[in-house]
Order: sequence, then C-alpha cells, then structure tokens
Amino acid sequence: MRIIPAIDIIDGKCVRLTKGDYETKKIYNENPLEVAKMFEGSGIEYLHLVDLDGAKAKHIVNYKVLEQIASKTKLKIDFGGGLKTNEDLHIAFNSGAKQITGGSIAVKDRSTFEGWISKYGGNKIILGADSDAGKVAISGWLEKSEDDVIPFIKDYQKKRIQYVICTDISKDGMLEGPSFDLYKDIIESCTNSSSDQSIKLIASGGISHIDELPKLKALGCEGVIIGKAIYENRISLKELEKFV
Repeated sequence: MRIIPAIDIIDGKCVRLTKGDYETKKIYNENPLEVAKMFEGSGIEYLHLVDLDGAKAKHIVNYKVLEQIASKTKLKIDFGGGLKTNEDLHIAFNSGAKQITGGSIAVKDRSTFEGWISKYGGNKIILGADSDAGKVAISGWLEKSEDDVIPFIKDYQKKRIQYVICTDISKDGMLEGPSFDLYKDIIESCTNSSSDQSIKLIASGGISHIDELPKLKALGCEGVIIGKAIYENRISLKELEKFV
C-alpha cells in the first residue's frame, strides 16, 4: 500500500482544513517545498498536492508550487483542486504532475472528464469521489450531488478509470480514524463484476494512528493519503519510513 502525504496550498502556504471548511485553516509551514523535501528524505515517493485556492476559484492557481516541488524533488505528485478545463490540465501536467484528480468535474461535466480519461488514460486521471453521507460531494465540498458514491465509482469503472480517491468528509481532519466500512463496501462492490477491471482505491480522511494503516492495507486499499496526523505529530515520519 502506497503512503501518500498531503500538502494543501492556500496563498502558497502549507495548510490544513477541518471537514474542508476554509474558516478552519491552520498554517503549518510557509514553504511547501521544505515540507515536500522532508517527506522525500524519509523515503516517501508520493505526494498528494491540493490547490485549495484553485478549488475556490474553479481554475488552477498554485501551479508554481507544483512546478517547484516537481523540479526540486523526485516525488511523484498527484495534483487536484479546481481543474475544470483542458487548459488547466495542460498546465498541471506541464508543471510536473504525474496524475491529476478530478472531482466536481466528474459530476458536472462528464463529457470533458471522460475526454481526459480517453486522452491521458485511466492511470493518469484519478476520480475524486468524496463522500458526504453516501452522496458525492462537489464544489470544494460545499455542495452535495445527487450521485451515490458506489454507483458513481462503478459507472466510471466502465469508462476505464483505474484510481479513485475517496474522502469521507465527516472524518476529514478529525483525527478519529478512517471510514473502514465505507472502503470495505467500495472495494467489495467494485471487484465483483468480472467485466470491470478492479479499481485502485486510495483512502483519505481521518487517519490518526499508525495502527490504522495495516487495516486499510488488509481491506485492499491501494494507497492512503495522510495529512493532519503527520502535521500534528500523531504519526511520525520515522513510523512511516518503517511502514514504507
């Protein structure tokens, strides 16, 4: 199981929110590159980089931060937040993203998102399917769509999506443990059909203790995104180094 630390960016700074609420913003470091280098120094190979300004503005904003981290580390970066147009995607990949995550666009503009999957392949485009009481949350989690999470994922599975990030919003930033039951349901539901390829599910939200990681691995999660637990020293980089 891949360990994927998260860096969320507002005004070029490394921050964390609670349940996606911008009013709860806490700045952890003025220099995201410094944080990324610290992760890399601990043997971590992957990074989940979120442009929170972009999510609000509905277009890419912090691509310079992406460019800086991509050019000065060897981290494989998946990038998301406000990617709405082909131009946004072009900028993200040109700035060094290895993968991009699309959430709201996968609900609101399916034809564009499906076009991205066709053009770049299901291994480069990640489906963001964040859960708000079982419904897919969109628009920086400010809206709840009519789509149920599991049918939504299964539908995109048929369109050849491979990677799915699922955050249970009620758990995000709470440090109370992840949504094991939700991930179990998704993995079981999306591996039953022999006609569909299995999805690679990346768990996100609520990670609070190193002991939760083997449980997620046992469920079949392909990766886990860890944010606040690292910044609040609930999980040390030494512990992650051993797990990696």
